[in-house]
Amino acid sequence: MPRPEVQAPPDVFYNGAEARKYTTSSRIIEIQARISERALELLALPNDGVPKLLLDIGCGSGLSGETLTELGHHWIGYDISKSMLDVALERETEGDLLLADMGQGLGLRPGVIDGAISISAVQWLCNADKSSHDPRLRLKAFFGSLYRCLARGARAVLQFYADNVKQSEMIVTYAMRAGFAGGVVVDWPHSSKAKKSYLVLTCGAPSLHTSLPMGKGEDDEMCSDDDESNDEDGDRTVGIYERNRPKKRQKTKKNGKGKDWLLRKKEQLRRRGHDVPADTKYTGRKRKTYF
Repeated sequence: MPRPEVQAPPDVFYNGAEARKYTTSSRIIEIQARISERALELLALPNDGVPKLLLDIGCGSGLSGETLTELGHHWIGYDISKSMLDVALERETEGDLLLADMGQGLGLRPGVIDGAISISAVQWLCNADKSSHDPRLRLKAFFGSLYRCLARGARAVLQFYADNVKQSEMIVTYAMRAGFAGGVVVDWPHSSKAKKSYLVLTCGAPSLHTSLPMGKGEDDEMCSDDDESNDEDGDRTVGIYERNRPKKRQKTKKNGKGKDWLLRKKEQLRRRGHDVPADTKYTGRKRKTYF
């Protein structure tokens, strides 16, 4: 069975029937709870007893939001599927719900969010579901608005399923271009079914306090450096990326306006009926820089 993001747009795939089926599946509920707990662990919120205002991007019917509520945090949920949000309202989730397309930006005030999580949602931005969709522009709008709304030093943990390496690289690239520091943490990298990738981003300059944890391996043990280096499939438990934005390409002016170009231009103007001086041996001659 192909993944949902390759079957239809999210607001089409998650209709009323699919939203209820998703929410009532005991397997889905267990997986969502486990991934949400791991995302909160990677979020590394300060243990000061003060509730935080968190963002749940692609909140769906509020399954991941329940984990946030159980830990005493306030949260705002974003989702593009009205059917999913309707189910969340029926379940009386305690978060504030917003019907919005994250590919158009989050539209929140700067610096008001203490942290953000996203479960199985970011990969949808890599698809062009409409003729007006450009995945790169949508990723740019999403990560740019996410960076602005986070408080400095706050983290965002985005669990995603990339269809291929190019998608993963594109997601990470636009996150780094927005100004984030961080990288990808992979749990159970040697398992085809249990493998989970988390993009762990820090809003602000990297420091010793923002270093990435190791991914989990068998028996929930942290993968060691040896596991990283000996991974024959090329999967790394932790991938760290540079925060610096790539340098813009220098604009180069190619001066192709020589004598041949000038003669062609004059001939073109003659055909259009313009009064053009006759060609001489001085036509197109390079002038000196002084008189």
